[in-house]
Amino acid sequence: MDPSMSDTPIDISHDQHAVRRQKLAEMRAGGFDPFRASVAQTHFSQDAIKLHVADQDNTVTVAVAGRLVTIRDMGKSQFAKILDQQGLIQIYLKKDVLGDEAFAMFKKLDLGDIIGVKGTLFVTKTGEVTVRVESCTLVAKALRPLPEKWHGLSDAEQVYRQRYLDLIVNAESRARLLLRSKIVSHIRRFLDAQQFIEVETPVLQSVAGGAAARPFQTHHNALGVDFVLRISLELYLKRMLVGGFDRVYEIGRNFRNEGVSRRHNPEFTMLEVYQAYSDHRGMMTLIKDMLTSLCRDVLGTTKIKHAASGQEIDFGGEWREVNYKDLIRETTGDAEWFARSKAEKIAGAEKLGLHVDPKWEEFEITNEIFSKKIEPTLIQPTFVMKLPKELCPLAKISLDDPTTIDVFELTIGGMEVAPAYSEQNDPDVQRAMFEAQAGEEKQNIDQDFLLALEHGMPPAGGMGVGIDRLCILLTGAESIRDVILFPQLRQRGEVKIETVAPVALDKVFASPKPTA
Repeated sequence: MDPSMSDTPIDISHDQHAVRRQKLAEMRAGGFDPFRASVAQTHFSQDAIKLHVADQDNTVTVAVAGRLVTIRDMGKSQFAKILDQQGLIQIYLKKDVLGDEAFAMFKKLDLGDIIGVKGTLFVTKTGEVTVRVESCTLVAKALRPLPEKWHGLSDAEQVYRQRYLDLIVNAESRARLLLRSKIVSHIRRFLDAQQFIEVETPVLQSVAGGAAARPFQTHHNALGVDFVLRISLELYLKRMLVGGFDRVYEIGRNFRNEGVSRRHNPEFTMLEVYQAYSDHRGMMTLIKDMLTSLCRDVLGTTKIKHAASGQEIDFGGEWREVNYKDLIRETTGDAEWFARSKAEKIAGAEKLGLHVDPKWEEFEITNEIFSKKIEPTLIQPTFVMKLPKELCPLAKISLDDPTTIDVFELTIGGMEVAPAYSEQNDPDVQRAMFEAQAGEEKQNIDQDFLLALEHGMPPAGGMGVGIDRLCILLTGAESIRDVILFPQLRQRGEVKIETVAPVALDKVFASPKPTA
């Protein structure tokens, strides 16, 4: 790994960092401020490139800004490329156009410096739209060098620790994380068009409700109250249904103090959506329409390649529906599985090569088979229907089978992407199911939510969509860390930054010299 990328920089008295700091000192001594408050920018790079008119060089003037990532010295002229939010644009600087002083200043710049340029568009002999620079301004001096494009970020964890550098040197990471933003934006537009209202609900909560997970705990000093960070968005969104907001959604962070894996991060983004007077069937239509339009409008295709299996996933085709119990019977080869004793189920799971804790409940043994042996095989969009009632206390019991609930788990690419329910709105049944789940820990029941239900909640369909998992699927990422800008990592110790001489503020804030 490039030593300049270390969390604990070594002696830098003779390295690039020292050289750059010397340049900074010289600029300040000369009365030039290399950290400008702003610079005129009329266009992003790709928008500027599109403005060029064929066979009409040097007729369109643009002002662009970005980070210097390549410089090609040709003596009295320079070709360089700057990187901005949209990508790269080439610039061309000539000494006889800029003038001696400005051209000399540019030649002292380093890769990583941020500049603003103004000039006209033309096409080079190689066919690349380029800015013929008439003026150039340094607006931010980079005091540390960029990592080498191919070798500087070879440490996988360093990519996540210093994501800002990954975004500069790794075009694939930039594209993937920009695609995530487009995915989230499309989801908002889609739901807004369906008259859903986006709301925001509390992150700090007195009871960790809506899911079975270990929460992070904190304390509010002013109130003298202990809180938990929310593990789910669900119960407050249902309060909105009680309050008369018939279609609501929230895209927000959840926090679970549990394990980390390629599919799990301690904080993660969820979409939860609730529609009054609907049910889980209504949610099936909603999620299918939403993901199909997302693929078509954002990706440009309804067919994507599943990275792990190599299969083509077709969002525009038929979406399979299959009952949970049927999948279990098929996998175990036992038509009477659900009538078997606990001991028989343990033996059956072990026969499939699974380790089962004898303390587990029977539904947990069965669900281990689903999680380990069935779910990973469901690559095409599949609605797994009628799950055991023990798995979720917040859904309505199926009328035709009181051991199951009216829910589905949408599984795509071998992982759960979106569970949805016909929401339980009977306060007495809801209380009984909460109490059965809580066991002796009755203090963990959200009594205020039950009070809200007693005021009447309309029948509703509700659904959660894991945004991070959806992005893994649609971007072909290998891990959840690849689609989260700044994932949690174990600390490597204190980051040490070497001290430098105090800065004379009167020089820092002196009026900068005019630029070319």
